[in-house]
Amino acid sequence: MVLQNEPCPKNVDTADDTRERRIYRVTLYGAIANVLLCAAKLLAGVFGRSSAMIADGVHSLSDLITDFIVIAFVRISSKPQDRGHEYGHGKYETLATTVIGLMLLFVGAGIMWNSLSQIWACLNGEQLKSPGWIAFVAAIVSIVVKEALFQYTQREGRRVNSQAVIANAWHHRSDAFSSIGTAIGIGGALLMGQHWTVLDPIAALIVSVLIIHAAIEQLRPSLGELVENSLPEPVEEEICKAILSCQEVSDPHNLRTRKIGNRSSVDVHVRMDGNMPLSEAHKRATEVENKIRQLLGKDTFVMIHIEPKK
Repeated sequence: MVLQNEPCPKNVDTADDTRERRIYRVTLYGAIANVLLCAAKLLAGVFGRSSAMIADGVHSLSDLITDFIVIAFVRISSKPQDRGHEYGHGKYETLATTVIGLMLLFVGAGIMWNSLSQIWACLNGEQLKSPGWIAFVAAIVSIVVKEALFQYTQREGRRVNSQAVIANAWHHRSDAFSSIGTAIGIGGALLMGQHWTVLDPIAALIVSVLIIHAAIEQLRPSLGELVENSLPEPVEEEICKAILSCQEVSDPHNLRTRKIGNRSSVDVHVRMDGNMPLSEAHKRATEVENKIRQLLGKDTFVMIHIEPKK
């Protein structure tokens, strides 16, 4: 006997609509800031003769691209269930998170390669150009703006439970890290003279390692969802405890769990008295469903398979 929650209505409810609007708003603010920062950094890098600042501007450009990815994918993931997507479109949001993580990884690798090339050239006697103060000022402004964007975007991402928005927040933070390294390198070169211009690519190299680490941290959970990883073991233990708290329900087994975007899916077998009337068994199964949804969220997909006690 299998009991499953009824499919959701085909229209988008107010809560989903509000969630989508909040995601659009926070992403649009980030996109506007990234357009301005990207232009300012590239100009400052060119006129300030700083390769690190130009690389930082390219990083901001990648942020702008990911903003558009979030807007596109979240709109798709917010669509209601349909005949071809009975579990909704939440995986598209997970895919967006993966794309952002991969872009972050490639940006970090590109900055690392550029930094190593400059360091190698310097070790072979090539004189790097000394950066200008305009590049240093641009780096400081970028740090302040990007950290503010990170705090705002992460807060909104947690509020609407969106992995893609949280991933985008960390992209803002990685850009702030990049600007910190750029500021250190440019400031060191300015204060210590022509012979220390190598500080610029060295600082960028350190920042590239931080960016790659942030990318891996974003990719690990999203890739896990795409390959259908189970929910963490402590969460599954809490699910079993919730099931056992229901009267006349025992032996939860064959538990299968997974994430679908910002929602969870739970499939579990339980045992009840074989002589119990069907209406009573349905009532108990509904109680189990409600307990699981209280634990994981009201939109959780729950499937209960009832077996008679041995």
